[in-house]
Amino acid sequence: MAFELEEIVSWGRMHAEYVRMFDLSGGDLKKKILGCADGPSGFNFGQTQRGYDVISIDPIYEYQADEIRNRVLSTKAEILDQLHKNREVYVWDAFKTPEELVDARIEALKIFLQDYEPGKREGRYLPESLPELSFQDKTFEIAVCSHLLFTFTDHLDADFHIAAINEMIRVSQEVRIFPLLDLSGKKSTHLDAVLSELEKRKIRTEILTVPYEIQHGGNKMLKVSDNRNRVRPHYSSKLSYD
Repeated sequence: MAFELEEIVSWGRMHAEYVRMFDLSGGDLKKKILGCADGPSGFNFGQTQRGYDVISIDPIYEYQADEIRNRVLSTKAEILDQLHKNREVYVWDAFKTPEELVDARIEALKIFLQDYEPGKREGRYLPESLPELSFQDKTFEIAVCSHLLFTFTDHLDADFHIAAINEMIRVSQEVRIFPLLDLSGKKSTHLDAVLSELEKRKIRTEILTVPYEIQHGGNKMLKVSDNRNRVRPHYSSKLSYD
């Protein structure tokens, strides 16, 4: 059975999950990091608590804390239902049951909400949306994107993926994207087209194994790097959760 969602759902992960998803070393964590489509995750809080430099962007950051809480929790029943219907897609190791997995996502939400208002005042949570960002070229050392690109293959076309990656590599020296599977646990149908297009643009790509696997076979990360001077791209459709 396919994992089906009518729209893009924003759920967060914990800081420790980011470390494993993106295979972030101690040195990586100390770099200036941009979290793209971070949603209600605990990554920004975890980085800030450690004294590191991080900015998260997501269209949901235009909303107040209560609105984000309600928007996320309103999808809980749907996500839980889909997890039960698609249990075979997942590795029940770190999380033993669908309920335990959802509880972890709710815990990440709680951590995020405690940090959200002070983080907005400090400029750590910005309501921006791929594939057009306001930052200057190479503002960041690493940009990470969790569970948006490739995950929502049925919602975002290949052109969006290419434009989003091109923009992330414009503002950052390196981009890491996880996972490379869609919601149903299959390799994204956009992956080959994206890799081909980036190769044409002389942008270096690597698919690396990481120490994190929730979906069977979902332990691969796309690492993108490009040191050339870039021209700001334009793509007409911006990501929105409306």
